[in-house]
Amino acid sequence: MKKAFALLLSLALLLTAAPLLAEEQFTIVVNLKTLSSEYWQTVKSGIDEAAEEFGLAIDVQGPAAETEIAEQVQQLETLLAAKPDAIIIAPLDGDAVIGAIESSGYEGLVIFCDTDANYEKKTSFVGTSNQVAAHSGGVYGIELAGGENAKALIIYGQEGDNTSNLRKAGYEQALEEAGLAPVAMLSGNNTTDGATKVMEDQLIANPEINLVLCHNDDTAIGALNAVTTAGREGITIMGFDGNQSAVELIASGDLAGTVAQQPKLMGYLSVETALKALKGEEVEANVVVDTVIINKDNFEEYLQK
Repeated sequence: MKKAFALLLSLALLLTAAPLLAEEQFTIVVNLKTLSSEYWQTVKSGIDEAAEEFGLAIDVQGPAAETEIAEQVQQLETLLAAKPDAIIIAPLDGDAVIGAIESSGYEGLVIFCDTDANYEKKTSFVGTSNQVAAHSGGVYGIELAGGENAKALIIYGQEGDNTSNLRKAGYEQALEEAGLAPVAMLSGNNTTDGATKVMEDQLIANPEINLVLCHNDDTAIGALNAVTTAGREGITIMGFDGNQSAVELIASGDLAGTVAQQPKLMGYLSVETALKALKGEEVEANVVVDTVIINKDNFEEYLQK
């Protein structure tokens, strides 16, 4: 665990390195999955910090919610029509986003942030290895829930979303390795309310559930709301993202843990990667931002960092 935090610290030092100043006035625009959640606001803070350090003016947009695929496509069509030098996208639906790029005739650089898409001309993907990270969270949750006695519910994200698919696959892999199968797998639509409804229904349909593996921290909080309202005890709930709201619930003992991403660093590195590519420097096809499991043993250190 100390090694993981040393890695977090070393990555964070990137934010204090000598700035990669933009010698030309490049135009970089960003479209995230939404701007209406703690996670995506944190990604935006990294983008804003990079823009200030590198001397860039960056327009950051996002639809009202992570379910608004059509709204994201409309925003992309407007952004791409202006022919920016580079665009950073966190796609809600890979096929829809690729369709918007191709129909626009856009020939600039494309960086995917947080969620990858199968676009052949992309410059780079900056984000977490979601399947690997979810697998680690699943292994930890299974251990807490009694190993072979674990009865797991997976609450995944938006149907068809690449990130959701990878995290679900990581959780399934952890269960399969333990000789287990999920009791149920259902979409919570990336929202607290959606996850609350799923959890309410599953507490009735499958009362034996003692482990909930969640797509993100909002989902975990939704599951917790349902469990608390029902007065149920002995249910291990794992989140994903490392939002402060979830870490505070770990501190209080309400959540078991969360697989912590580094969303601010992810936003920062997306801009840095775009600028390096625009300046003709070689960039990695996959810029991996590592994760760490936050639990009752290390939440204080994580919050301090």
